[in-house]
Amino acid sequence: MKKCAIVYNPNSGRKAKFNVMPQFEKMLNKYGYEVEIHYTEYKGHAVEIVKNLEHVDLVLSIGGDGTFNESITGNYAREDRLVCAHIPVGTTNDIGVMMGYGKNMLNNLKMTLEGIVKNVDICLINDKPFVYVATIGKFAEIPYETPRELKKRLGYLAYIKEGVRSFFDKTKLYDVTYEIDGVEYRGLCSFIIISSANRIAGINNFYKDVKLDDNRFEVLLCNFAKQRDIIRSLYFLTMYDVEKVPGIHFYKTDNITMRFAEKPKKNWCIDGEKLDDDSLKYEIKIDRNIKMMIPKKNIDKLFIKK
Repeated sequence: MKKCAIVYNPNSGRKAKFNVMPQFEKMLNKYGYEVEIHYTEYKGHAVEIVKNLEHVDLVLSIGGDGTFNESITGNYAREDRLVCAHIPVGTTNDIGVMMGYGKNMLNNLKMTLEGIVKNVDICLINDKPFVYVATIGKFAEIPYETPRELKKRLGYLAYIKEGVRSFFDKTKLYDVTYEIDGVEYRGLCSFIIISSANRIAGINNFYKDVKLDDNRFEVLLCNFAKQRDIIRSLYFLTMYDVEKVPGIHFYKTDNITMRFAEKPKKNWCIDGEKLDDDSLKYEIKIDRNIKMMIPKKNIDKLFIKK
């Protein structure tokens, strides 16, 4: 019989009306898995759990994007990488929506178990994995600074509330030198996004054609400082591809090195969580040796190799 380790964050998203673990275990047994359940108790706990697991056939992360990030981080630290999957129950659930999941957790589990194991590009920032996005600058701190209780009470609206507040704060421009594919650039940036996803911050189709196995990620650098420029850029984003919006520099690459002339006021946000790294230099690259079990629903959209 196969083995599945569930890594469950009971504090992600809004509290479930009932304990879904018995139903999950029953369904996993039906699909031929013995089940062991691990509940996370503090930040970073999922990293420790996955890193120290005995070999299992599937690691099933249940929580928000941050919980999945921790599971992938723990898996990345292993010599024998495990197959991972994710059931979203967080506030925004960008990863889950991108993969085709809905709101019914049991149906999501069924979709996963009937899915396909794929090699997925995982980005690294100073050797710290992130599954889909790393941001710094204007608005970037909202996911990790929004109070947990506010997220539980308001859900995604909590981020909107904090975003409105941040909009009226003064925008800081950072002097950044960055090197892509051996070519060096320099400019003032108010906001930077490094991603491998087509849904970011709850916005679907943020990029029109993203593949999770093309050995590349998307880089977006903005120099907006005035409120009217931010509003104008948001309008243009609804009309045009992101690379055509004035004030935005866009690249696709498998490597970028960034150097800040001074320490940023706020930390990077990776997969919705604060990155505990206040360096002036950041190297972003790709690791392709991560396997995920993914629903068939969006395979054709997200992967080159079917």
